[in-house]
Amino acid sequence: MKKQNLLAATVFMGLCCTLTAEACTGITLRTLSGQPVAARTIEWAGNDLQSRYVIVPRGFTQQSYVPDGGKEGLAFTARYGYVGLSVEQDEFVVEGLNEAGLSAGLFYFPGYGQYERYDQRHKESSLSDLQLVSWILGNFRDIDTLTAALGKIHVVGIDPRASTVHWRVTEESGRQVVLEYTDGQLRCYENPLGVLTNSPGFDWQLTNLNNYVNLFAGPIVHRKVGELTLSAFGGGSGLHGIPGDMTPPSRFVRAAFFQATAPKLTDTQETVMQAFHLLNNFDIPTGIQFTEGTPVPDIPSATQWTVASDLQHRKIYYRTMYDSSIRCIDLATLPFERVKYQSAPLDKEKRQPVTYLQPSMEPAAEER
Repeated sequence: MKKQNLLAATVFMGLCCTLTAEACTGITLRTLSGQPVAARTIEWAGNDLQSRYVIVPRGFTQQSYVPDGGKEGLAFTARYGYVGLSVEQDEFVVEGLNEAGLSAGLFYFPGYGQYERYDQRHKESSLSDLQLVSWILGNFRDIDTLTAALGKIHVVGIDPRASTVHWRVTEESGRQVVLEYTDGQLRCYENPLGVLTNSPGFDWQLTNLNNYVNLFAGPIVHRKVGELTLSAFGGGSGLHGIPGDMTPPSRFVRAAFFQATAPKLTDTQETVMQAFHLLNNFDIPTGIQFTEGTPVPDIPSATQWTVASDLQHRKIYYRTMYDSSIRCIDLATLPFERVKYQSAPLDKEKRQPVTYLQPSMEPAAEER
């Protein structure tokens, strides 16, 4: 194996082991007029994922890694410019938005996914799972064209010890699908709900929602039990019994109900802010993922960043565990026909900025 191939394989083994504890929660909101906003979190409690934003121009060519080492897989050239958020390496874009208004993201999918077995004879049409988002964003503007093209490539994992992933793709109209490889076969699910977490599979998660058919928005009215009158302790009692743990099925249920009960707002920027507020409920503290006595990594949160994409206005917003202020990249301002490929850390400084207020020293009016 060439030296660069050995290095690439080493990098992959480290990354794949890193991703084995990743969790994600995705929601999709719409404005009153139906404009979609796709939002999600990404979690990993082991260490800082060194995430960056990547700006990819039209005409930029990439080549996929393959399991036997090196970048010798599918070569693909971007027809559409896009902005993506990566983990560990610039090539590994796990969430992004392209200039045609297509959004795509990768979600951890352990124990249930299975890609087709890698065949070296198909090396030139093989694409690593960690680079599928880049291929989607660079080549497609709608779901139908994408799903037709998926039959012509071979999606493969890099390291057999690593988990599989699944994907969420949303087009400008708001139509959304979930892509899963199980038993070596691609399955494409329409996702009118707009929610996605991790394992088990998407169809199981939808079925599991039936276990919570008793939940509803609003308060519970007084209820008589024999001679005793029962009443709720507080607001939101209609959701009493909603699961509160951090497992993917529980997060899926909470996301579905929080999203469904959120009021529809008039414009996309308000809706983006609403998405960030809803996803506050899915922030995962670092310590809960480690048993007592186990060293806990020195990072502020297991939820490393949260992102929301305004598909119709081509804007991608994000905040991080280090800096909760919301930042935005407006794709409409990027000339993708001539902009240079570039990447930069999500945070210039890994520290939460604090604004110190300077109260007036003038006496209040009633004291004058």
